[in-house]
Amino acid sequence: MNFEHLVVVNDPANPLASPLTREEVWFGLLCRVLDSRPFLPGLEACRILERTETEFRRELDFGSVVIRDQVTVQPMDWVRFESERTETHAGGTLTIAIEEPAPETMVLRFEYRTTLSEHTSGDDVAYAEFVKSAYHASDLDTLRVIRMIAESSRLH
Repeated sequence: MNFEHLVVVNDPANPLASPLTREEVWFGLLCRVLDSRPFLPGLEACRILERTETEFRRELDFGSVVIRDQVTVQPMDWVRFESERTETHAGGTLTIAIEEPAPETMVLRFEYRTTLSEHTSGDDVAYAEFVKSAYHASDLDTLRVIRMIAESSRLH
């Protein structure tokens, strides 16, 4: 199953949301790479196994399930999480890209490539829609945590 959606970061038509800089958004995404616990409920530990300037091999410990992934970053532009398929995890890829489609407008593009089937029927369709909805809610939480990190760093 492959799908993508946008989450609006800065919208000049919405004065209620304080604008974030590209640097603040990037820093928040990097925080998600280095320690995903604030971004993923139920995550007990996030261990970096190997690290280069643009790649990280990690182990995510959810208690009963441990997921290994590789994260690739293009600084200030995008981050890609590639999780291994196991008996307990479907595996797949999530790319989060920072885009500025218009002046003073910024969005995060979340692009999912999973091993779940594209061709679904009956209960499978409902399950696929549930997964998409859960990912979307998680992505909204990602922006919420990035905003909290940015606000916290502004206070110091």
